[in-house]
Amino acid sequence: MSLLGIDLGTSGCKAAVFSEEGQLLAAAYTEFDAVHPQAGYAELDASRVWETVKQLIQQVCSRTDARLIRALSVSSMGEAVVPVRLNHQILGPSLFNFDRRGEEFLADLRAAISDERLYRINGNLLGNQYSLTKLMWVKRHWPEIYDQADLFLHWSGFIEFMLGADPALDFSLANRTLLFDLDRECWSEELFASAGLDSAKLPRLVPSGTVVGSVAGSIALELGLPAGIAIVAGGHDQNVNAIGCGAIEAGQAVFGMGTFICITPVYAHRMDPARMIAQGLNTEHHSVPGKYVSFIYNQGGALLKWYRDTYAAAEKSVAAATGRDLYADLLHEMPEEPASVIVLPHFMQTGPPDFISDTSGVMVGLKLETTRAEILKGMLEGASFYLKECVDALPAAGIDIQNYRVVGGGSKSDAWIQLSADIFGAPFARPSISEAGTLGAAILAGVGAGAFQNAAQGVAAMVKFERTFEPDLAKRSLYLEKYAQYKQLWPLLGNYLKTVSRRD
Repeated sequence: MSLLGIDLGTSGCKAAVFSEEGQLLAAAYTEFDAVHPQAGYAELDASRVWETVKQLIQQVCSRTDARLIRALSVSSMGEAVVPVRLNHQILGPSLFNFDRRGEEFLADLRAAISDERLYRINGNLLGNQYSLTKLMWVKRHWPEIYDQADLFLHWSGFIEFMLGADPALDFSLANRTLLFDLDRECWSEELFASAGLDSAKLPRLVPSGTVVGSVAGSIALELGLPAGIAIVAGGHDQNVNAIGCGAIEAGQAVFGMGTFICITPVYAHRMDPARMIAQGLNTEHHSVPGKYVSFIYNQGGALLKWYRDTYAAAEKSVAAATGRDLYADLLHEMPEEPASVIVLPHFMQTGPPDFISDTSGVMVGLKLETTRAEILKGMLEGASFYLKECVDALPAAGIDIQNYRVVGGGSKSDAWIQLSADIFGAPFARPSISEAGTLGAAILAGVGAGAFQNAAQGVAAMVKFERTFEPDLAKRSLYLEKYAQYKQLWPLLGNYLKTVSRRD
């Protein structure tokens, strides 16, 4: 038996076939571009993306013995939805979570329901990044699409539906709508009424790992899949990533090193809403039954990219021509010891707990002898310090992290992982397979197909670790001293920005 995992994000889709033992048998990746009808708008052409995803599935099926595939599941981005008819007609584009459309409804929604009430029901605070305001925008500005649509499907459920499944949505993605009752695990009629939306426009709800149908014969023939294989409900990509790197028990956390560093702690029961709100933390169902997660994030790889483009522009051109990994070269340059430079990583709007937009990055300690490598290490240290402040506040909310599972592009760098382990003072385990999204989806497929009794058994069978990075106690002591200095930067800058604002 083999299992197919699909992971669909904002700019591309990955598919991979794995054996029950976790061996990667075939993989493929395809990109797609966002459409920007005007400034502030960002959407996907759902019909075009569906055709692209079909080609991707065809590729992986051609690279392995597709007859052995017994089930598939899909991991996807969190909030965007696709309007469809039950006859599989796609009615319009899918609006990204960062699309500005929907902002016009925030004031009325805040008047209709308090932050505390919304959080107690849904586990999130109001924002335009969720499905709720996008659906309200479609209803007002594209009424013909809203009225004709039988359903609005999130991308995981949309791909599964187009392959032949019954329309369904797992709990983790339902949470990203702001319309889901977290405790009762059903749609909240109170929240639908506050928004003036029809709950019948969204599909039935199921736990991740539930069989929601089978691949239709015509689609199977077109794509090279066995007809009738099980389609299993997937989940929000962050949660499926957690399964794919084995973060399924309380005390474990994913440390995702991508454009943003995203820490996803796992815990066993819902925490007190007031404490969670105070820390700027959401609450969401894990894709593992009986567990919950939150998301702590800030700039990571985005800082590294800015550094590359600013301090190594000439080398970037050479690397592009020769195929050399410039990121690896730059990270290898970093000094062994903590950098002399301290960096406040506020180069763009920050993540939790305060989501600060009116801010700036700061470098302290620059001298004529400062090297670019010192600046890079200072930036990565600052990114970790920012998140450490968030992690240090978790026990007050009832959440504790004992160890991390590291994934994403940055996880290829031993130096960056070791720096993180030293600062956080905890082990960082790197999985053998870095594509945790497709592996996690394959594990869910295996649960649905009966290959595994539960996600824990699937993780035990399929997730292997290449190396664990233990903290260096001597360096940790130095980092704690530097961390104390770092924590003084934002209060100083914040006061400065307030002074400038008053002058304006």
